[in-house]
Amino acid sequence: MNQTRFIQPIVYLCVAWLGFTSLAHAEKKVEQPKRALNDVHERLESLKKELNESKEAHKDAADALKDSEKAISEANKKLYEIAKKQQANKETLSKLQQDSEKTNQALAQQQQLLSSQLYQQYMHGEQSYVQMILQSEQPSLIARDIHYFSYIAKARTETIRKMQANLDKLNKLNQETAAALQQVAELKQKQIEERRTLEQQKLAKSKVVKSLSKQIATQRSEIKKLKRDEKRLAQLVERLAQAALAKPRLSKKLSSKPNTDNESAGQNNQKVIASNQTLPSDEVTGINFSALKGKLRLPVRGDVTNRFGGNREDSGVSWKGLFIRASEGAEVKSVAGGRVVFADWLRGFGNLIIVDHGDGYMSLYGNNQSILKQAGDAVRGGDAIAYVGNSGGNASNGVYYELRRQSKPFDPLSWSNLN
Repeated sequence: MNQTRFIQPIVYLCVAWLGFTSLAHAEKKVEQPKRALNDVHERLESLKKELNESKEAHKDAADALKDSEKAISEANKKLYEIAKKQQANKETLSKLQQDSEKTNQALAQQQQLLSSQLYQQYMHGEQSYVQMILQSEQPSLIARDIHYFSYIAKARTETIRKMQANLDKLNKLNQETAAALQQVAELKQKQIEERRTLEQQKLAKSKVVKSLSKQIATQRSEIKKLKRDEKRLAQLVERLAQAALAKPRLSKKLSSKPNTDNESAGQNNQKVIASNQTLPSDEVTGINFSALKGKLRLPVRGDVTNRFGGNREDSGVSWKGLFIRASEGAEVKSVAGGRVVFADWLRGFGNLIIVDHGDGYMSLYGNNQSILKQAGDAVRGGDAIAYVGNSGGNASNGVYYELRRQSKPFDPLSWSNLN
């Protein structure tokens, strides 16, 4: 009896101690994931701040790249104009050479005439015309002789004057030709050097943009993963708080993180939908655009890498046109006659040119390296309007090509002949 009274308090103490120990153990289990959750919160906020800073830097770099691409476009346009000026100078030079040949021929004739006159004078001896007249045996012929010798003197003077004028003209033509050629050569060399500098600047800025884009993508991926971790931890904390005496399997569940990442791959593995080798021509100029369905040619030689209306891999948004992968620097042709209504840099499209074909039909050409026309210019089918590039931050060289009617896009392939 006394032994039972002695043991009973000890049992109560043991039960109380076990209860307290279990509660402390449970609270410890809750505290661990709470600390982990706080760490995730802090890391997430830090990453968001870094992401915002990266976005600002990316915007600045993209703006700088835009300025470089516009400057390169302008430099290439100047070189294009210089090439046309060189051609005009070649034609002028050809004409100057013809004039020079004619002048040389005239000089030769005048030299021959002067030689003949001098020879005649030599044959008559050194006596003067006055002596010859005074010694004339027939005074009635004096007036005729005076008139004759006066004519000879005037003819000789005129011959010498023409020779001098032609010599001066020939010398001036040679000077003008040399000056024109020198001026164009210097201008072209200056433009080439300027374009080389701009290309180097563009390359450096493009590397910065790509690096920042990669950094932003990494930060976004990490934020996405941390948000998933945060959600799982928050759910775990909630469950542990509701079940203070959770079983040990919860700690095992905490330590194991299922990998649910499913990053898209193969974005650069572009499939070729169609290939084009035939360029637009002047044959379609003057024909109503609505009558050209099935007769248009794509604006550049290359490979079509997407279908109209298909989802874009980078955003999931549907394609409103075609991307034609092509060689950098190749000429982009207008698919039909019309008038340029836009020729400038536009975010997402780079150097963009839009041609109005009438009746609400328009064609758009984006991602160009350089624009060769300006708003208001009239173009014919097959005219060069731009050079192929990757402006606007595009990864590949090519042309983004759209057709629209009343501002609504429609499938360019269904209007094109690839044969």
